[in-house]
Amino acid sequence: MKIILLTLLTILSASCNSQGKKAKTTEIEDQTNQNNISQIGEYVVDTFQDSKGNLWFGTLEKGVAKYDGNKLTYLTIKNGLPSNRITNIIEDDLGNLWFGTGSGVSKFDGKVFTNYTKKDGLCNNVISYLFIDSKGVFWIGTWGGVCTFDGTHFNNFPIPYPKIETKINKDTKDWITSITEDSKGNIWFGRDGYGASKFDGKSFVHFTTKEGLSSNNVQSIADDQEGNIWIGTRVAEKDNLDTSKRIGEGGLNKYDGKQFTHFPNIDGLNKSDVFAIYKDNSNDLWISSTNNGVYNYTNDEFVNYKVPTSTMSFLKDNSENVWLGCAGGLYKIDKNGDVKNVGTNGPWR
Repeated sequence: MKIILLTLLTILSASCNSQGKKAKTTEIEDQTNQNNISQIGEYVVDTFQDSKGNLWFGTLEKGVAKYDGNKLTYLTIKNGLPSNRITNIIEDDLGNLWFGTGSGVSKFDGKVFTNYTKKDGLCNNVISYLFIDSKGVFWIGTWGGVCTFDGTHFNNFPIPYPKIETKINKDTKDWITSITEDSKGNIWFGRDGYGASKFDGKSFVHFTTKEGLSSNNVQSIADDQEGNIWIGTRVAEKDNLDTSKRIGEGGLNKYDGKQFTHFPNIDGLNKSDVFAIYKDNSNDLWISSTNNGVYNYTNDEFVNYKVPTSTMSFLKDNSENVWLGCAGGLYKIDKNGDVKNVGTNGPWR
């Protein structure tokens, strides 16, 4: 059940202020002959560039794809991965790559894979998020909670459950959807059903609909250069078996340390699903929507790009291209603002 929910959710998909701004739309030339492109993966759920400049793309069914500037290659269970379901990719200070998968965590030193599962002390084999904070703590978010890893031992990291009024889906209540660190060193955890939890090293503060979140089903968290916390949520009612009741709140939230701001006038960012928020190397934010493409929040303005499918991950590379992992393949917004579907044969440049 959890694997099915993970696939479906990944595919899609106090005081409150309203943001009155309209979005600026950047017109993109119509993409034609898309059906003739061989996609690198049906679902590209993570995009990453390593310290050597290689691009990595995690897929739900074909393992991880690597583009080294000249060719595209795949690493799968045949090469040593524990699963072809790759949900997250990070790199440590030693240059090792770490892959979150549907069957545990895998470390890749460039030659050999070292895999870790519940048998090694991992809290759950279904990995949702990997994060290394500024102090070097390795956090692992799963569908069964959070644990840390010191290179030898895994340690469970229990997070308290806040009191909520909304109905909890028992299959996703321990799903950790996002982990990040703000400018003050606080660690934030996104939770599907229990909102967002902030840990200052000693205690937790919880943010739910009571505090102003649009939904307790948090999918993504990022901070901006002003210290605001941006939280993407999904419509919890979509879990309802009664299809007539699959409506409700959701969307984008901005928290300034005191109150939440919502964005009802930006198409796709209100009463909808926001699965991915990403801060690029220019401190701009990139925000996904389900049916309205993606938004670049820059200079206090939302700029819309008409990506034709749901986006699940972002990456701005060293050449200023923005890569989008999507339900339906890989897309790129180049430096000219043109959206391109990138298949196994490119266009890579």
